[in-house]
Amino acid sequence: MSRLLKLAHKFNCFYLNGFMKGDCRPFVVDGHQVGLVSQNVIEQLLKYPEVFHVRAPEHGKQNIVELNPAFRDYNTRSEQVERILREFREQGMFVALKGWRDECYDVKSSTGSLLKMDRSATCLFGVRNYGVEINGYVRHPTKGLCIWLQQRSDTKQTWPGKWDNMVSGGLAVGFGVLETAIKEAAEEASIPGHLIKNLVSAGCVSFFFESERGLFPNTEFVYDLELPEDFVPDNSDGEVQNFQLLPAHECLERVFMPDFKTTSCPVVIDFLIRHGIITPENESNFTQVIELLHVPLQSLYTYRTTTTTPNDGEANATAATTNQRDLSSSSSSSINNVKNSIENGKL
Repeated sequence: MSRLLKLAHKFNCFYLNGFMKGDCRPFVVDGHQVGLVSQNVIEQLLKYPEVFHVRAPEHGKQNIVELNPAFRDYNTRSEQVERILREFREQGMFVALKGWRDECYDVKSSTGSLLKMDRSATCLFGVRNYGVEINGYVRHPTKGLCIWLQQRSDTKQTWPGKWDNMVSGGLAVGFGVLETAIKEAAEEASIPGHLIKNLVSAGCVSFFFESERGLFPNTEFVYDLELPEDFVPDNSDGEVQNFQLLPAHECLERVFMPDFKTTSCPVVIDFLIRHGIITPENESNFTQVIELLHVPLQSLYTYRTTTTTPNDGEANATAATTNQRDLSSSSSSSINNVKNSIENGKL
């Protein structure tokens, strides 16, 4: 297994390993699975049965964690969940909540936004996160293709002091994708309007990382931005302490270092593949690496149930049992097949 494939396994550690343990349960809101909840979080949610319903085994092969279906609208759901999360924070219950931001992410299903949640808490519920990443690069006359990296501030709540992509940021409530990219470019790197207009959309990467804070099923919207040789990024929001311009091959070596932010590695690798630095000729596990830059996260969020009412509860309970997907068996089996194919070079 090449160094690059080992790194790809690192930022997909939960997808390739943890999911097979079967110790996570679907988090369901309004009949739609929007997350995955680990057993240590479930144990705390059991203390709040008026907000979180943990289905008993007799309802099917697996438990699910369901937000009380009596909460029918976005604001009510958001308020009820925030109340519990603030109690957890006050109790020092989860390390993730030490990074409380007072900045919320939307929790979405295929039909739209169902509630909002502080971004620090989404990893407790395995809620899919979305962000933007900008690759700032220079075609240097003597050094060739070069890439700007930022060093995160030592005071950042997450990944302090780590090296990162030139610009990155989460997709907060009320902001669109391109809007977020432009906002973050101004805040993190002081990129002026006459340069940001050259921003080019370059698709997405997706991965499923696990850390001591929780689960991170991430999709990053990627942009490329070619910059003039004489432009130097300058931070304006206090979240970056340094910038460095590296030749592409040195940048590749940097992502293997422990001082590089693990969840930013996929974006750099994707850029280097698209620009011909990483190729089938110099990377023995080329196709496997590409597969792990585009993990099919939607395949992990397929549980559906029917919202119950006083008149049809029994029928809907039956429907829920019929429709539920056993993550510890069928999903684990299919994902295990993907894992084996990746490791054996068949994908």
